Amino acid sequence: MAIKRERWLNRPAFVFAAIGSAAGLGNAWRFPYIAYQNGGGAFLIPFFIALFTAGIPLLILEYGLGQKMQAGAPGAIARIKKIWEGLGWWAVFIGFIIMSYYAVIMAWTWNYIYAALSVAWDGKVLEFFYRDILNSTDGPLQFGPISVPVMIGLLLTWFVIWFILHRGVQFLGKVVLVTVPLPIILLLILSARAVTLPGAIEGLNYYLQPDFSALLDYNVWVAAYSQVFFTLSLGFGVMIAYASYLPRSSDINNNAIITALADAGISFLAGFAVFGTLGYMAGVQNVGVESVVEEGIGLAFIAYPEAISLLPFGAAFFGFIFFLTLLTLGIDSAFSLAESVITSLDDKFKVNRSILVSLVCLFGFLLGLVFSTGAGLWWLDIVDHFVNNFGLAVVGLLECIFIGWVYKADKMRKFINPVSDVQVGVWWDIMIKYVTPLILGISIILSLSERLVVPYRDYPTTSLLFGGWAVVLVLIPVAFIFARKKASRPDFLDRPSD
Repeated sequence: MAIKRERWLNRPAFVFAAIGSAAGLGNAWRFPYIAYQNGGGAFLIPFFIALFTAGIPLLILEYGLGQKMQAGAPGAIARIKKIWEGLGWWAVFIGFIIMSYYAVIMAWTWNYIYAALSVAWDGKVLEFFYRDILNSTDGPLQFGPISVPVMIGLLLTWFVIWFILHRGVQFLGKVVLVTVPLPIILLLILSARAVTLPGAIEGLNYYLQPDFSALLDYNVWVAAYSQVFFTLSLGFGVMIAYASYLPRSSDINNNAIITALADAGISFLAGFAVFGTLGYMAGVQNVGVESVVEEGIGLAFIAYPEAISLLPFGAAFFGFIFFLTLLTLGIDSAFSLAESVITSLDDKFKVNRSILVSLVCLFGFLLGLVFSTGAGLWWLDIVDHFVNNFGLAVVGLLECIFIGWVYKADKMRKFINPVSDVQVGVWWDIMIKYVTPLILGISIILSLSERLVVPYRDYPTTSLLFGGWAVVLVLIPVAFIFARKKASRPDFLDRPSD
């Protein structure tokens, strides 16, 4: 007995949801910093090569898999080869681990939105972030108490996720029609302000001035492929789940291209807002731009707030706009990460959606409390590094092997092209079967060899074992235990008619 599957309200709702999933918090700080660190404007060359040789082909793969099989990642894979179902659960669980600390970063953002009203960090950006918000300890083995501001922000984040998702995919489709355009509008406002500040041109030069010699460094190319892979939400099971709510006749290739280019555009735009403002900050402090650039999270929660506080006027307004931008960028990605888990569980086990959403949100909140302690920032950094560099990369590699060699890439292409306006040729098969797996394989080997020789950031071995290797490896047996469980859905392994 087939169970009628819920559908997106319309095609724009799906496209906006997919863009919202791809364009997240990392777009506002990771891409600008990665570009700056890897050749500036020259980085756009390997970035766009990676986008078209790996990002878009993999996005087409995940859209095609979800849409053809009409199921989340585990169910879609199981309908092709039951023994591989564990791969789908592994992808979903990795996404959920990421969601558990991603929600904590959003909790920080809620606090900064409130603090922006009075520019509460003015003159004490480090103290405000590490003491007032995080109540941070000196290392991962000193947990300390849970930060109350972070816990309140975490509760608020999961409440919003629960409120939206328990109403179903159609309601989510209505929400993203607002939450996806909003951060783009806000980024345009921030960029317009940034590029008109004194010294902005120096900041933009550091961001975009090309250093073509960097193209000879293989690390730059690995960074480009890694950035593309992670920024498009590939390997989480998210895009497979989202595409499963489309009719089987929906366009795939156009949707993938639109999603990928929109995500790249948002990343590029964020760089103008961030580096234009940092250029102004460097000018005020009479130092080089490189002196005020922070890596990763520090760029958004330390360097940028300090730059905001130095603005000649409107610091509260532009601080509020910046953190509201981060929040609206993050919330759509949060929806998608949680929805991937919910879709996969709902596909296999006959559970009321409202109950399922409540349980997933509750468990996510409880897991997030670990990252809300005084040691939370250190554990977040460790888990994020290992899950992204090993968990997601391995999932992406195995996805390519599974579709390219087990299911056959040309077979998937024969489903994709008839429903799409833009056709993909044999080059897509070559990317899925050879190029992308080779790139991901090299990236995994390089990362693994580095970690086995040099401990990540000299963290204590105990924290790296439990927060890094254990998290990634324990998910594998858990995934295959779920795969062995009998499905409650009567149609779980029914193959949709071709």
